[in-house]
Amino acid sequence: MTREILHNDWAPLLAPAFASESYQNLRQFLIGEYRTQKIHPGMYDIFNALHLTAYADVKVVLLGQDPYHGDNQAHGLSFSVLRPTPPPPSLQNIYRELKSDLDIDPPTHGDLTSWARQGVLLLNTVLTVRDGQANSHRGKGWEVFTDQVIRLVNDKREPVVFILWGRNAQAKIPLITNPIHCILKAPHPSPLSASYGFFGSRPFSKTNAFLVSQGRTPIDWKIPEEPVLPAAQAELTQ
Repeated sequence: MTREILHNDWAPLLAPAFASESYQNLRQFLIGEYRTQKIHPGMYDIFNALHLTAYADVKVVLLGQDPYHGDNQAHGLSFSVLRPTPPPPSLQNIYRELKSDLDIDPPTHGDLTSWARQGVLLLNTVLTVRDGQANSHRGKGWEVFTDQVIRLVNDKREPVVFILWGRNAQAKIPLITNPIHCILKAPHPSPLSASYGFFGSRPFSKTNAFLVSQGRTPIDWKIPEEPVLPAAQAELTQ
């Protein structure tokens, strides 16, 4: 079953999670939700964070809460929105900090796929939501599944940066026990909290400084205006 969902090295690692009673109950709940409610993201985009960032490639975990709950927004990556949807307020603040930190001008869109393809796992703790109802799928079983994702990353032998913005993300710190990893904490970039320490926290330069110090390639945080093509498709266009 897992290999039908995931087609990279996450599949065998998450096989026990997919086979668990918790996930099977969640799956039955989601079948009913997608049949009777408007749910974000689309069912084929739920696991995009894992599809786009293989386990072996994870350098950074950027942990979000649950997907955006409006039309043409969520596509399975935390904080990211589908083109051509303009960046929501939290992402605008992320771009503002990116400009302040690394003098990188923000793109006109909110698609963070280019980060995911470099090893930034853009993971939400809950992977689905009802239209217009934030946190509506909280407590249905997703947290059990994504906690296991975090534990697996914690088990990696290569140093990883965990970027944890806000209390919900920072509540996962007890899962990060491996001393080789780096944890960067700051308030959430939401307009309600960004002014209380998110601005000026410099997560992007700190992440790259840590990666370089550990002999790992830094992230190119500059987001291209053009869509990032899958590797096979990109080769066809060359």
